[in-house]
Amino acid sequence: MDRDYLAASLTGRYGLTDRLELEAKLPYVYRKDRRVATIPDVDGEAFSRTLDGDGVGDLELALHYQLGWRRPANMYYVGNLRYKTTTGRGPFDVSRNGDGIETELATGSGFHALEPSLTLLYPSDPAVFFANLGYLWHIKDDVDKTFGEQTLGEVDPGDAVRLSFGMGYSINPRASFTLGYKHDFIQETDTEINGVKLSTSSLDVGAMLLGYGFQLTDRAAVNLNLELGVTADAPDMVMTLRLPYSF
Repeated sequence: MDRDYLAASLTGRYGLTDRLELEAKLPYVYRKDRRVATIPDVDGEAFSRTLDGDGVGDLELALHYQLGWRRPANMYYVGNLRYKTTTGRGPFDVSRNGDGIETELATGSGFHALEPSLTLLYPSDPAVFFANLGYLWHIKDDVDKTFGEQTLGEVDPGDAVRLSFGMGYSINPRASFTLGYKHDFIQETDTEINGVKLSTSSLDVGAMLLGYGFQLTDRAAVNLNLELGVTADAPDMVMTLRLPYSF
């Protein structure tokens, strides 16, 4: 299966105090999937099916708080709490045909989620070492919908333990690059279908991180980040371009 995912996000951050920061992120999502299946009994003929979808994604709200603890010396700790809404079109809200098969792709997860995490920063000129450990909790919900001959009851998306670490290195006062690694341990998803509880397999999603940053002016910068998948469940490549501007 070939999968393309494009999202343009508007993100705002506001410092409420010297230690507390509020963040809001609203994405617009475009997705396109192409699935190819070969039927051996029909001379190996291949059939393909393409689905797409676009629209507003899930709004995210976050708080970041710098803790006062500095042990060992020069270590910085930042507590984070992220909340993901369901403003996007979920997988059980998309259009389907008479057999219950989806005819478009979702732009959101369809479930509320909370993610507490802790970020550690250790400056060691000219580098800054970082690490983050978090837990993504998806809140289960009763779908209560029928697609074809299948009735969905309670769905509990798999929670995830998230870990990342790496190093940011300053080349000069304007340019820097980042090397790191991230890994998500995603637990099973439990779905009630026709009164029977079914579970998926757990997933390991790991990726190498590579980033570049350049300070254009005192207020504007450009950041390019790459995630290169290194596990079977990870996307081959994720590219993120950010253009931060401070007011």
